[in-house]
Amino acid sequence: MGEASMSLKAALADVSDEVDRRFDALLEVPDDPRADLYRAMRHAAIGGGKRLRPLLTHATARLFGVDRDCSGRAGLAIECIHVYSLIHDDLPAMDNDDMRRGKPTVHKAFDEATAILAGDCLHALAFEVLSDPATHADPFVRAELVLDLARAAGPSGMAGGQMMDIEAERSNFDLLAVTRLQALKTGALIASAVEAGAILGKVPPEGRTSLRGYARDVGLAFQIADDLLDHEGDEAKMGKRLHKDADAGKETFLSLLGVDRAREQARMLVDQALTHLHSYGAEADLLRDIARFTLERDR
Repeated sequence: MGEASMSLKAALADVSDEVDRRFDALLEVPDDPRADLYRAMRHAAIGGGKRLRPLLTHATARLFGVDRDCSGRAGLAIECIHVYSLIHDDLPAMDNDDMRRGKPTVHKAFDEATAILAGDCLHALAFEVLSDPATHADPFVRAELVLDLARAAGPSGMAGGQMMDIEAERSNFDLLAVTRLQALKTGALIASAVEAGAILGKVPPEGRTSLRGYARDVGLAFQIADDLLDHEGDEAKMGKRLHKDADAGKETFLSLLGVDRAREQARMLVDQALTHLHSYGAEADLLRDIARFTLERDR
């Protein structure tokens, strides 16, 4: 974890344990023909992963005194969308990967049909969790959470970015196009995680501008760091196959900028993200630590 602060290490461990407990409770395996579907969902959702998105939701929500159970449920919903996307990205029709988070991908551990259904179910579960009154007593807050996550997951967000990623194998993308691709594919869900914390705190849209700037810069820095790790990282630590984009002939921040310029751009984005938090005090230190962690992580 590099030089990540002890408080961030503790927060990451705490949120990871919480997410695993919540998934364990929600995905109890039934004694009927759906059993393998639940086992596949558990295989993908429990254990491993950075849980960065739920942590961002928690860190933002605590700025506004939101109940931890509420932010935990919202963070879980966003993690449902993230995990579903990984299951589908790993399928033979997409990236055709065999390993994820250090274990066989879902279609390898089970089969393709079960993997597709497991992803579908996690997608549905996200909105079931958000729309439940247990997430927030105010139905308008719940509706806004659902709307924001739907936008972040759909054609104007993550799925649209994935389509651009597929097209990148057939086209030569310039830096603007790659930035747009990653802002959708990776950045939209990171932004939604931050937005959810503010929505839970009933912050009006015009009061979220600085947090949106923070999320945008962290999302892009995170992706540049991912490109650097794909180039320089340890496959065993990463728990997945590396160099996929280069092998597929896709343009990335690294291929367009070079290693040194890409690393410098990531540092600049983290610095920008920190300036967006200038109006907050020590209560935003966890968000600051998360921004710095994007450059320090080794997986």
